[in-house]
Amino acid sequence: MKRWLPSPMLSLMLWGLWLLLANDFSPGQMVLGVFFAWLIPVITEPFWLRRPRIVKPGKLVMFVLMVHRDILVANMAVAKLILSSPSQLRPAFVEVPLDTDNEFVITVLASVVSLTPGTVSADISADRRTLLVHGLDVEDSAALVASIKQRYEAPLKEIFGC
Repeated sequence: MKRWLPSPMLSLMLWGLWLLLANDFSPGQMVLGVFFAWLIPVITEPFWLRRPRIVKPGKLVMFVLMVHRDILVANMAVAKLILSSPSQLRPAFVEVPLDTDNEFVITVLASVVSLTPGTVSADISADRRTLLVHGLDVEDSAALVASIKQRYEAPLKEIFGC
């Protein structure tokens, strides 16, 4: 069953999205939507990252809340920086050494860094051991690295047991 329908929820969402985008709920569109909702997951499944098991779901909830708070605080800080003195900004690229080799954890870490205003994940090394991060205003690169490792990487490793 898993081979023919790798992700039933994804297929259901794709079917619904197809119908909404087509803005047509005729039988033909429904059948076409079902076909694409089945075909897309079957074709793309070999490229999906294998998500590790969540070892600490409570920690995951706390992590998500912390990231939301960090995004709000960083939005205010970036707005203040941009509106007050953009010429005083100290942009920099910083290399963050990674303590995990799990592709899913690295992907989530890079996404969280990019979601937080003022930082963007720019690249990952070929050996998956270093994440290149661009900071909008970097006073101390070591402090930025320590912050990313302590606030994001360490909890993610704990959540997924990696």
